[in-house]
Amino acid sequence: MEIAFWYCVEAELREDPPSYNHAMKLLSKIKESLLSLLLPHLHARLRTCIEEVLDLPLIQQQAENHVLDVGQLANFIVGMMATLDHQYAKVRDGEIQKLRETTEMVPLFSAIFSVLILMKMDMANFSWSIDEYHELLAKQPSAYTEKWLQDTVSEVFADSAITAMLPDNVHNTAYLRLLKWDHGSDPFPETVLMDQVRFQEMQWELERLVLLASVLLNVYTITGAAISGLPGLMDTLKTTVAPMLVDMHTPSFSAEEALATIGERLCVELSRQLDQHGYSPFSTDRRSTLKRQISATAQPDHHVRKLMDSRTQRYLLAYLESSGTETAYPVHGGLATVGKELTHLAIRFNRLVKFNKVGWSPVYQRILQGILQEKEEKD
Repeated sequence: MEIAFWYCVEAELREDPPSYNHAMKLLSKIKESLLSLLLPHLHARLRTCIEEVLDLPLIQQQAENHVLDVGQLANFIVGMMATLDHQYAKVRDGEIQKLRETTEMVPLFSAIFSVLILMKMDMANFSWSIDEYHELLAKQPSAYTEKWLQDTVSEVFADSAITAMLPDNVHNTAYLRLLKWDHGSDPFPETVLMDQVRFQEMQWELERLVLLASVLLNVYTITGAAISGLPGLMDTLKTTVAPMLVDMHTPSFSAEEALATIGERLCVELSRQLDQHGYSPFSTDRRSTLKRQISATAQPDHHVRKLMDSRTQRYLLAYLESSGTETAYPVHGGLATVGKELTHLAIRFNRLVKFNKVGWSPVYQRILQGILQEKEEKD
């Protein structure tokens, strides 16, 4: 029956003009499968997107008027599958990449069905693991998760800018602390252990952006008005610096050597740009000052680097506390040079946090209530 079905689909699509009777049944099943992979309160935007693009009455109308673009629908479906797989476990990257490389429509939709079946199994396993872990937590304490939340409560209470101990505030601060984690010595909280690699990759990316922003802020501070009127210069300088920080977290990377090289190259580029646009030459004193300041940012406690780190932390926390929409969030305070990259990171971080909250918020709430009650009793 399955072979006969796909034969009918292929036969109808080969007609002139094409017929879409079986294809419509196919799209209906695909839409149903995609919607079944969504989680409540997490994928509202994706649900709306699926409903709008896979609007079956509209697609039927397009088919009847012979203006239906099946290839465009296929691209949307594969893209949505990639988005959902990325949010769960990224275990179907290989299969989805093969879908992108398939150009024949019938083999493509047949493969889409096969991968959707696997993704449904992934979703079922994920739901089962959450239920199983909830049962486990009911029987024994989750020591590392409790310590993570306990330390976060202490941090929030110590912050004079925070006047209310709201659960969301504590939760968001807790997740933000995962981007400052010492993975070499501190055990990761049990509830986010499956995503430890993702959080660590985001942490590395954030640290690269902080250092990149620090270097560029030093350039602007030292050269000042001389470069403010040169459109595109900061992008050029960023393009020069960024590739040299890609391996920042590898054992062979030397921050001192990399930043010394960066200082030399930026001085050459700045001298060229200033000379080209008729500005005063980049003096030897300013060259020395710039290279010295750039080299100094190798230290995490350098004042400019600490400032950029603090501002990125505030930005990410504000993003988590915002409405949750994935539209561009304003980037200020010297971070504009890395605004695009920082916003992209914030979107991915927010998705991962929202996804984790769906599964574990009840657990966090129970632990948090116990921590606050114990604190009140002590006070």
